[in-house]
Amino acid sequence: MSRRTQQVADAIQRVLGDVIQHEVKDPRMVALVTVMGVEMSADLQRARVRLSLMGDDEERSATMEILQRARGFLRRRVAEELRHLRSVPQLVLEWDTSIDYSLHIDELLRSIEPPSDTPSRDDS
Repeated sequence: MSRRTQQVADAIQRVLGDVIQHEVKDPRMVALVTVMGVEMSADLQRARVRLSLMGDDEERSATMEILQRARGFLRRRVAEELRHLRSVPQLVLEWDTSIDYSLHIDELLRSIEPPSDTPSRDDS
């Protein structure tokens, strides 16, 4: 990714994080939303936005649906904040499950008990 592409991605991530936190007003949106990252296409026409959603499955699904419907509003706010862009990229919102996956792996690792017949280091 070029330096310019990364700068645009970072700016979009900052703007969307602020807009989602402070401007998207929907009482059904109860899951906590974090913009984990933005990946831009090389021509800056498409932005893949990875979102982390905290809450139960129903809350996360409802929140993702609300954000999908608000894509036009989100894109317009990006255009207003980043006026230097020649064209505003299409926003593709994706549910980032990497945190859920890492929590699941952590839970599995914690559930493993060490074998009781393994000698400790002091016994050698």
